[in-house]
Amino acid sequence: MNYAETINFLYSRLPMFSKQGADALKKDLHNIRALEQANGNPHTKFKSIHIAGTNGKGSTSHMLAAILQKAGYKTGLYTSPHLKDFRERIRINGQMIPEQRVIELTEAFIPLMNAIEPSFFEITVAMAFQWFAEEQVDIAVIETGLGGRLDSTNIILPELSVITNIGWDHMHILGNDLPTIASEKAGIIKPGIAVVIGEVLQETKPVFERVASSLGSPIHFAEEEQELVEWNFSNHRLQVTVRNRHAQDALHLELDLPGYYQLKNIRTVLQAVELLKQAGWKISPVVLKEAVANVKHLTGLHGRWELIGQSPDLVLDVAHNEDGIRSILKQLELCNFRQLHLVMGMVKDKDVCKVLSLLPASASYYFTQAQIPRAMPAEELSGKAEEFQLIGKAYPNVNLAIAAATAAADKRDLILVCGSVFVVGEVTR
Repeated sequence: MNYAETINFLYSRLPMFSKQGADALKKDLHNIRALEQANGNPHTKFKSIHIAGTNGKGSTSHMLAAILQKAGYKTGLYTSPHLKDFRERIRINGQMIPEQRVIELTEAFIPLMNAIEPSFFEITVAMAFQWFAEEQVDIAVIETGLGGRLDSTNIILPELSVITNIGWDHMHILGNDLPTIASEKAGIIKPGIAVVIGEVLQETKPVFERVASSLGSPIHFAEEEQELVEWNFSNHRLQVTVRNRHAQDALHLELDLPGYYQLKNIRTVLQAVELLKQAGWKISPVVLKEAVANVKHLTGLHGRWELIGQSPDLVLDVAHNEDGIRSILKQLELCNFRQLHLVMGMVKDKDVCKVLSLLPASASYYFTQAQIPRAMPAEELSGKAEEFQLIGKAYPNVNLAIAAATAAADKRDLILVCGSVFVVGEVTR
């Protein structure tokens, strides 16, 4: 097989969450353990950091990888889903896994695929672990796919665990209240391994404290240990001053990930860096500053309040659930524009009505859909939006919707594309 044939084989052969939703999930770690055992357990041959959370885990993973990479460490990075290219999921020092290696690893896995019928996610995790071990990375930043306890990545024994936050998402899989969701995320906490908790909620803090205590794992709440002194957003850049509560001097940073929600993520990242330094990893303030100012260049992260056009400004953001949309609304309060044009598509298993209930009726709407089976049809989304006085036309794909918004917009307006990772991934740049 060539690369295109290999990717088509993986997409067509294996159960995929992006296409099937919960039906594609495996309910235990049996398959990933079988895959790893057959390959000599490569996940045991490199050091790692494990990251879970409802929102922010992608940005946090990329920032930590950029920092370690800039510090001179050969750094693996596993994230999901991808926007454009499957290989975005698996990187070393920002470089995607070579197409030829994807072909070779897929072909090597075929006998096991026939025997155990793994999911698409299980195969991609096994592929990442195999490549990181082969390339002898110094450390790999591993993002969970969904949840934590039963996520295929949860066979690693990391240097550090990180849980960014707990919010309302995937309730049909993880649970219908925040403590239950938190318990699933807390499943990545390992005995004796420190854990950083990003955003603290009254309902979830006791869950993390209980799990960490039972495992003898030191727990650090980033909001309590990293003080946000001041911040400023201008020209789609974010300036932040943070002080470690145990230090005298504050740290001044400029982030190329300018979303308002990065104020939470950067404190989580800084607390993780502090613990890594205590464990012997060499990360200087100069390295840290350079890394967070150049995350997109260093690691290839896209779709986080990403400006891709001007006059009018055209911004992409993968926000797709209640907490993500609330952060977007705060971001919009910081922006100067005449009229908001909102291009939006969602998937059917999200709490669509809750998201729609948060959106401003004053915006101009362009409803669309990703080209995947899980996508909510644009016409259906438009109909639901009308119940919340959000009026707009439906478009069969995101690029037609953007074209319509651009035609209607004044150069002083803002066009925002959000609601689904898959919609953002289909934008022609």
